[in-house]
Amino acid sequence: MKNFDFYFDFGSLASYLAHTQLHKMCTETGASANLLPMLLGGVFQATGNSSPMTVPAKGRYVFVDFKRYADGYGVPLNTNPHFPIITTTLMRMVTALQMHNDPRMQTFMDAVFQAIWVNSRNLNDPVTVGQVLTDAGFDAAALLAMANDQATKDQLKAVTMKAVERGVFGAPTFFVGEEMFWGQDRIEQVKAALKA
Repeated sequence: MKNFDFYFDFGSLASYLAHTQLHKMCTETGASANLLPMLLGGVFQATGNSSPMTVPAKGRYVFVDFKRYADGYGVPLNTNPHFPIITTTLMRMVTALQMHNDPRMQTFMDAVFQAIWVNSRNLNDPVTVGQVLTDAGFDAAALLAMANDQATKDQLKAVTMKAVERGVFGAPTFFVGEEMFWGQDRIEQVKAALKA
């Protein structure tokens, strides 16, 4: 059975859109997704890249463009006035769930992506993060403790550095074997590669 790598960060709107299509991609291709949480800020730092939102005109257009994709996918999307969200702790939390083979990793991803890109919640605020996680059925304090574990921090850093070594410069990035596809607008190409 084929599988593909999916590098993502919750702070990336394009990662959210790609995330909404993962189940469909797997169903259509019979492949499974290898989820790889990374720190987009770390990737930007290592590669000299930056968010399109740093160019005001581009930032305005990017949201319009992504809204067209969201409408095409039939998924909700809203601007978040608290952007950028500093996702380091959230990315450590999802990494910790993955390290513990927690079957609720997907539930966590759904809850966080939805909080940021649908409900426009301020996930820079620890109290709001706690509410979102509690509402999704998680023990926020336990997750925070796992996120602060040195092994979790090391794992997230290792995945991020490996991504950079593989040529990743933004999110989301897919790999089918060693063939790289950047951006949620490359989903059809990823599916074609998986079916080839």
